[in-house]
Amino acid sequence: MSSPILESAGLTREFRGFVAVNDVSLRVEEGTVHALIGPNGAGKTTCFNLLSGFLPPTRGRIRFAGRDITGLAPAFVARLGLVRSFQISAVFAHLTALENVRVALQRRRGASFDFWRSERALSVFDEEARALLAEVGLEHDAGAPAGQLPYGRKRALEIATTLALSPRMMLLDEPTAGMTHEDVERIVALIRRIRSGRTILMVEHNLSVVEGLSDRITVLTRGRILAEGDYAAVSTHPEVRAAYLGAEAP
Repeated sequence: MSSPILESAGLTREFRGFVAVNDVSLRVEEGTVHALIGPNGAGKTTCFNLLSGFLPPTRGRIRFAGRDITGLAPAFVARLGLVRSFQISAVFAHLTALENVRVALQRRRGASFDFWRSERALSVFDEEARALLAEVGLEHDAGAPAGQLPYGRKRALEIATTLALSPRMMLLDEPTAGMTHEDVERIVALIRRIRSGRTILMVEHNLSVVEGLSDRITVLTRGRILAEGDYAAVSTHPEVRAAYLGAEAP
């Protein structure tokens, strides 16, 4: 077993008495694809928000690459190499695909994202931006406004901007949500390509995607961990079938 890159211990988040995430102790091994699944309202996205710093935990600790990151701001967490995407594609609609990736690459200049700098000054990032677009299959869409791209390609662009931040680990929140079958296949193939040398934790509802990509799966229900293991183990677990698939537990 490889060493864990991300761990949580007793992670809990309460909202005015409602416990959305309850005593979650998660261990993600470096170099794996780890899926976080469960029915609606299970606490998956809240857990993502806690791990990436968008929400502070009520209780519990989070460690990334051996460092305690509990309560750190999202930007600082991202600079450490833990970068997330969101359920809704987050791209600058009026910028081209190339310009979107270039904005992310500007992180290397520090905290300033200078939209007003001249095209010539920013062109230093073009070669790497084009390489990242090629990595996600968008090399022919570099000049297209992001807002005009089909939905599946917008999600691919978002993954390219995430890769531009040189992540050691990526948190992908429902990467295939709302996609056609063709787009799902394209994104699955993309994740297979980019996983080399990286760790991925993803929330995903499509069980065929989970089965095809995941090394390990954690099942949440009502904010707690219900089961963990590979797909064969969790898909036959009677409580998982009852909670997630709607089957009756024996």
